[in-house]
Amino acid sequence: MREFIVEADGGSRGNPGPAGYGAVVIDAATGETLAEAAEFLGTVTNNVAEYRGLLAGLRAARELDPTPRVHVRMDSKLVVEQMSGRWKIKHPDMKPLAMEASRVLPPAQVTYEWIPRERNKHADRLANEAMDRGVAGTPPADRPAPEPAAAPTAASA
Repeated sequence: MREFIVEADGGSRGNPGPAGYGAVVIDAATGETLAEAAEFLGTVTNNVAEYRGLLAGLRAARELDPTPRVHVRMDSKLVVEQMSGRWKIKHPDMKPLAMEASRVLPPAQVTYEWIPRERNKHADRLANEAMDRGVAGTPPADRPAPEPAAAPTAASA
């Protein structure tokens, strides 16, 4: 059975605010980066962004192999503790995200570890790049880009 490490992060600038996530799938045996994911989410809370990063990482791992063992490392104590079953999920926005994450791969194949932010730099960089793109005007991936405004013509100027 293949083993992957998923490092995921999410953030928002304001809470809620412009948000994004980053996720990385690493081959546990070789340390090779196998997949990356990042997305601007629009305006959501930090915790929603963290969960969306987790979901992206788990999905990317499943695309590489539908039956891997996955060790998730995140700097979100909340997500790690909730997904490990040590903390209850009380917030109504978090419950469906946690349920969705538990359906991506069988929970018995996934373990969770909290790591300090400085050990989560790759996923953090991807999340910040996604937020930078969003703040600069790139729409979230789930929404189409707005139609560009027509350039003024000599007749309309």
